[in-house]
Amino acid sequence: MAKITKRQPICSNFLICAFLLLLACTPTASHDNLIVESSHQQDQMDARTYVYECDNGYRFVARHQNQKVWLFLPEKTISLPQVPSGSGAKYRENQIIYWSKGDEALLELKDVKNLKCKNNHTVAIWEDAKFRGVDFRAVGNEPGWNLEIIKSEKIVFFGNYGQERFEFIATDPSVDQKTRTTVYSAQTEEHEIAVRIVGRSCRDTMSGEAFETTVTVILDAKKYHGCGKALH
Repeated sequence: MAKITKRQPICSNFLICAFLLLLACTPTASHDNLIVESSHQQDQMDARTYVYECDNGYRFVARHQNQKVWLFLPEKTISLPQVPSGSGAKYRENQIIYWSKGDEALLELKDVKNLKCKNNHTVAIWEDAKFRGVDFRAVGNEPGWNLEIIKSEKIVFFGNYGQERFEFIATDPSVDQKTRTTVYSAQTEEHEIAVRIVGRSCRDTMSGEAFETTVTVILDAKKYHGCGKALH
């Protein structure tokens, strides 16, 4: 029987200040815990996330991982095992069938047959980051860049349309509640980064999408401007 759990919402509406002040303490891991964590990280790398928009307005999220798929449907969340298929990836249990190939998928539910759906790649990137535990994400243009922050763990900056990657240990940020501003500073032997997050609305210069925060990144004295939002 398909596993059914309470569906989590696709988008988060937590106040940005709540995110900026939320700091977690990370205990020292044992050797066994490190092995489990390494395996978990590999599973996360192998997983794929899709946000499907169907021909009748139906919308859902699919998370492929470990030869099964989690479907986050509007009415429930279910898990389906993978079954043999001549092409694409097919998952089935009882009267529920999910069959994907590239960015397109076919969904059959008990009361809905042959629902044709297409992945929204832009939205799926944000959903995937959320599944990977990213707490805050920002994007910018000319050239394209993006930033990911996992609190108390790391800051990762991808520059030049994803061709460059810089990773830093995330230290405690400096927070000014009056101006709704948070600043992260970090460095390695070769690079340094400063991330300024302001709780002020921002609109992407390419897509026109609205975001809840304005973000400025200074990487090795080069400045980048963009927009971001909290994911948890």
